[in-house]
Amino acid sequence: MSDSRSFISRLFGAAPASTTPAPTAHRSAGEPPQWWVDRDDVPHARTWMSWPSRRSVWGRRLPGVQQDIALIARTVARFEPVVMCAPDDYSVREARALCGPAVTVTEEIPTDDLWMRDTAPVFRRDGRGRLDAVGLNFNGWGNKQTHRDDAEVARGIAEHLRLPFSYAEFTGEGGSVETDGDGTVMATESSLVNKNRNRGWSRDEVEEAVLDVYGADKMIWVPGIKGRDITDDHIDVTSRFVAPGVVLVQLPPADRNDAWARDAREQFDILSRATDARGRRLRVIRVDGPDEVRSRDSEFVDSYLNFHVVNGGVITAQFGDRAKDEAARRTLAECFPGREVVQLDVDRLMAGGGGIHCSTMQEPLP
Repeated sequence: MSDSRSFISRLFGAAPASTTPAPTAHRSAGEPPQWWVDRDDVPHARTWMSWPSRRSVWGRRLPGVQQDIALIARTVARFEPVVMCAPDDYSVREARALCGPAVTVTEEIPTDDLWMRDTAPVFRRDGRGRLDAVGLNFNGWGNKQTHRDDAEVARGIAEHLRLPFSYAEFTGEGGSVETDGDGTVMATESSLVNKNRNRGWSRDEVEEAVLDVYGADKMIWVPGIKGRDITDDHIDVTSRFVAPGVVLVQLPPADRNDAWARDAREQFDILSRATDARGRRLRVIRVDGPDEVRSRDSEFVDSYLNFHVVNGGVITAQFGDRAKDEAARRTLAECFPGREVVQLDVDRLMAGGGGIHCSTMQEPLP
């Protein structure tokens, strides 16, 4: 990987990225942060994605997952530029053939898997129109999956863009933290307060490190579920900020009482009682999950809320439950007025434990 990083630096004239911890947001009460992470719905320069290429990860499911990733990339490209990272010449040709000319495919930032939300840097801005990038020390979701190349994606993207780069003090993933861009973040304890990421850390220590990176003042924790999926229950499947003080939460059908259903109801209850960094009681909007889905895979993610906001649009999933699909579409349209809501059948991707938000990362305009 060192040869790859040197190549990128020579090609784009980027200085070697810093390996020091990310600048913190410590400040006096009432003082605005020096750097902060915005909500997903700010104007974007582009969306970053990663091409699935490893049969060691996907096995016989790989062609179908590639079709779904290509569909997402082509759809996002209707609204904003897309850069697709691929690990080698063969994968580049494969991705270009399936994604079409509207998607830029590059092998300059090699990857192991497709989950760009978790491997890309977190982009931050300051009040003077500058961006920087912070790596969250991706470790394969607690060393559950090979991550040799994916561990370097955050740095590679920052060097490609010639942005200042640093590492967070904590280990996590982009999908593990939701921010309202106005001082409040939320996350599951199961994902971040976990020895497979932050061994020996207390919840307070993790919280301080997350707030420092995100330029936030308040963390809202929900318990989550450890060890039942590869992410240890990322919050971006169930609960999402759509505006300061406004949260969407997806709830399961009333007859479901599995661990995920109980987790969703607990998130709804906690967030319904929570206040944000500005003292506002959160407005929690309920989204009902589908009654039926087309997949029987035990890892299937039936989430409408794993959506990706783009310039002028919202890209989300549909599951063949016409009533619930349409209700979710209407709710998203109301939450993001003026944006086109596009629903995709990406069942093969979602049978792999993640969805549209998990496979994308927005780069905001400075």
